[in-house]
Amino acid sequence: MAKQGLEVTQKQVQKLSPLQIQTIKLIEMPVQVLEQYVRDELNNNPVVDDTPESRDSDEPKDVSISEMEEQEQGGGSMEEAYSNYSDDDIPSYNLKVNNWGKDERPEYNTFSVKQSFTQSLLEQLGFVNITDHERAVARFIIGSLDDGGYLRRDLESLVDDMAFRAGIETDTQEIEKMLKIIQQFDPSGVGARDLRECLLIQLEDKKQTPSVKNAILVLKECFDEFTGKHFQKVMAKLHLTKDDMQDVLREIRKLNPSPGGQIDDSYEDQTQQVIPDFLLDYKAGEFILSMPRFSVPELRINRKYADILESSKTSQQKSEKEAATFVKQKIDSAKWFIEALRQRQNTLESTMKAIIEYQHDFFVDGDESNLRPMVLKDIAEMTGFDISTISRVVNSKWIETHFGVFPLKYFFSEGLENKEGEEVSTREIKKVLKDCVDNEDKHNPLTDDELVDALSAKGYKVARRTIAKYRSQLDIPKARLRREL
Repeated sequence: MAKQGLEVTQKQVQKLSPLQIQTIKLIEMPVQVLEQYVRDELNNNPVVDDTPESRDSDEPKDVSISEMEEQEQGGGSMEEAYSNYSDDDIPSYNLKVNNWGKDERPEYNTFSVKQSFTQSLLEQLGFVNITDHERAVARFIIGSLDDGGYLRRDLESLVDDMAFRAGIETDTQEIEKMLKIIQQFDPSGVGARDLRECLLIQLEDKKQTPSVKNAILVLKECFDEFTGKHFQKVMAKLHLTKDDMQDVLREIRKLNPSPGGQIDDSYEDQTQQVIPDFLLDYKAGEFILSMPRFSVPELRINRKYADILESSKTSQQKSEKEAATFVKQKIDSAKWFIEALRQRQNTLESTMKAIIEYQHDFFVDGDESNLRPMVLKDIAEMTGFDISTISRVVNSKWIETHFGVFPLKYFFSEGLENKEGEEVSTREIKKVLKDCVDNEDKHNPLTDDELVDALSAKGYKVARRTIAKYRSQLDIPKARLRREL
């Protein structure tokens, strides 16, 4: 039988302080988000004021946080003033620090004047003369469309969904009928079940010229051959001339394969306004880095609350002690906030300076071939920061230079060796690859093996599988799909 007993073990656990947690949170924020966060912080802390004081005003001046600290170091600290009171004497609401607005992402508190994709279709449905039951079926179909405007569900599944989720009894024939109505709505092509149907709907809405009719015929009879760019097979099967086929290509290229994307869905987080966090000038051979969009605000303690703290030092009334405790907590919150802002600014500035130093030649003129291979570890070693910190700095941050605006992620890439044994950036190799594809004969595009030879002739040792990988990352299709008639 095993003995039972107590055993004492010692374990070291590292915990982040509130200041560290807040600093990490601020480092991740791009500047436009940070500005909103600072405004919310000031609005939710009644003790703190950042409005400039009028020099001509006869009213008592507010007190800076630094002055408040000096007062505490002088005639007795605030800790001494209320040290005789335990947490049990303090009302619960005074122990809670609320530094957040109701919306966890306040930067998205915007009003939209644009109409969403779904709203547009529902509005058009309102002008159709159908029964209430049919309208309910149509509304359910509209709600089932994906972001591209396609209906990806089979009709039998929709019948079951309407019965179980909305209590609507219907059948595939009625759904098909309502779907045909929706396919007449704007934007043209909406409600299609695949790309072929989407393109055909748009072509059938156009004036039926000979080229449009030929395009419809190609999509109906030779869709697979057409998407595979086997144009000669299409021409032979449908008895089209080369000019006819070129007209067909022009008509189809005008169509929209994603009609749902024509209308901005203002309720989706799809757009992002880019505001540079850094500004880099290059003058007289020297770099001048600044962060003009944001600076650490000079916060002061409202005179009314400063007086509460001062009077509480000599007062014995419990109510005044409680008020002083509340004020002190808010002041501590403001101190942590300001220190976190300073640490954020220092961290971002140090990281950006290290990136500029590492990529010095690129920042001189913006020549992409001068980008050196660089990973997070390189900058972490230069700054002394942790790799995770560098990752947070780089994420969602932008810099404006004299030759363009770039995300900080742009400057990071792995490296490969060229024929001379020198390490070159993968970004440089991708640029050379793209140039080769852009300048190829589109009637006889380069295969991956031929691209390997082309890069080798330029001094870059790249394997065929690497070419395929980079081509995929650059959204460059295979040679067969790049061929033009």
